[in-house]
Amino acid sequence: MDLLKVSHSYVNRMVGSESKSKIKVLLLDKDTTPIISMCTTQSLLLKHNIYLVDRLDNPNRDTMMHLQCMVFVRPTNDSIQALVDELRSPKYSSYELFFSNIIRKSDLERLAESDDHELVTKVQEMFADSLVINRDLFSFNLNHIYGTTPDSWNSDALNRTVQGLIGLLLSLKQKPLIRYSKNSPMSRKLGAEISYIMKQEHQLFDFRKSDTPPILLLLDRKNDPVTPLLTPWTYQAMVHHILGITNNRVDLSNVPDVSPDMKEIVLSSDQDPFFAKTMYLNFGDLGASIKDYVSHYQSRTKSNSALESIADMKRFIEDYPEFRKLSGNVSKHVTVVNELSRRVSEHSLLQVSELEQSLACNDSHNSDLKSLRELLNLPTVTDDSKVRLVALYALRYQHHPSNAISSLLQTLPPSQAAIVNGLISRYAGSQQRQENLFGNESFFARAQSGFKGLKGVENVYTQHTPLIQRILTSLVKGKLRKSTHPFLDTGDLPSWALSDEPSERPQDIVVFIVGGVTYEEARLVSELNASLKGVRIVVGGTTVVSAESFWNNMGHALETWSGGL
Repeated sequence: MDLLKVSHSYVNRMVGSESKSKIKVLLLDKDTTPIISMCTTQSLLLKHNIYLVDRLDNPNRDTMMHLQCMVFVRPTNDSIQALVDELRSPKYSSYELFFSNIIRKSDLERLAESDDHELVTKVQEMFADSLVINRDLFSFNLNHIYGTTPDSWNSDALNRTVQGLIGLLLSLKQKPLIRYSKNSPMSRKLGAEISYIMKQEHQLFDFRKSDTPPILLLLDRKNDPVTPLLTPWTYQAMVHHILGITNNRVDLSNVPDVSPDMKEIVLSSDQDPFFAKTMYLNFGDLGASIKDYVSHYQSRTKSNSALESIADMKRFIEDYPEFRKLSGNVSKHVTVVNELSRRVSEHSLLQVSELEQSLACNDSHNSDLKSLRELLNLPTVTDDSKVRLVALYALRYQHHPSNAISSLLQTLPPSQAAIVNGLISRYAGSQQRQENLFGNESFFARAQSGFKGLKGVENVYTQHTPLIQRILTSLVKGKLRKSTHPFLDTGDLPSWALSDEPSERPQDIVVFIVGGVTYEEARLVSELNASLKGVRIVVGGTTVVSAESFWNNMGHALETWSGGL
């Protein structure tokens, strides 16, 4: 279940289609533009004679009847209408139509009626309908997903999520059993919609049955609000937390003294071997890898400076494109890591992270409160970090008899204090979560919490483990309880799934988190894939959240819910 390989296969089938020798244009819509940009490159498209990429909804395109056109769009109402208009007034000699998901029969009929000039030569469904970030991580880039209550969907977000997951399952050739978080009406609603479409499109989902059925596990962000609030210390997650990653692109325009060609960079595990090798390294090991990378570049520079013969010059000319690419890649990663290091130092992130980890993993109220008040008065700590620390304190000590939540909220701007209040009272407080997230409700849990701090100083910033690890470990062992994650009863469940405690061990698992997945959770899934033989897991979410985006989404949701802020 390598999502990158699946995306590549679809793109290669599309761009490597008929008439290879003729120059072509590729038209995309607002949804497929990032999908294509994240799984292919301009140079690869050029190899397939695609010399122009444009938007279908661009009204200023020129008529070029000497070019063949390939169209790749989502089958939305807007894109279908744009295609209808295009076919009625064609700008190219022929059209191959590719859709990223199931297209309705009525839409096909509309397109056929519009093709008066009979220029459409192909119509095909490709099922590349999600943003593939890593080989086992995907997203739909949906930030505002809630309806008027914390347990309801925004209808557009629900439709996009259902269609995206249907497309993903079809691309992986999986017809899964569905399990969901019992306390989450949103995950249950999502599962019911997916189940309905799988039944409606039963011919598309007629795959060869495996001995152990695959599982689609639908989780809810509200059961683990802690993970997105913590400062991560692995490369990819750090970049997203501190700088922000959007469709594999990082904006460095605000970095002091950055060169013009580094104002926006691409970090892709698919197109950058160094990043693929280092994206899960912690910050300390990353520094050593960057040093080795620079040393490798310097050695290449020295060898290229010794041009003593015609053969040396010929070799240099042949290697120059690769050498130039290496030079740019080294500069890119050095720039990023240097900026991360500057922010860590300037914003006291080590001190902030140490307290975050203590709040997440240890039950030491007096010590945590003292440290928190000290950091709130520290001018180098950013306002965003202060808000997150108060939020973590409120989540951890919500029912502690001596908690100081009220007085801490008074130190925050009223709008931020309202979001903290909403977080614990309406979204992810102890009453809303279904599992004991902090493990401080029993003597044994508190004892275990105390031992976590004895692992050594090198782990003080990485003590916390996301809840998803506990859930997935139980699932692959056949021990995930139906009381917390029941099967969606579609009327055709196998007998073992109907038992009180099913012990079947799934091999193929698709995990989807309503409310967003984090890069830390993606790293954990990658580690599980590497360590568990015979088990294949992919994980995704409505979006990939950072601390900032999670908090902004929370504020937007509270304004949307009845009563607002």
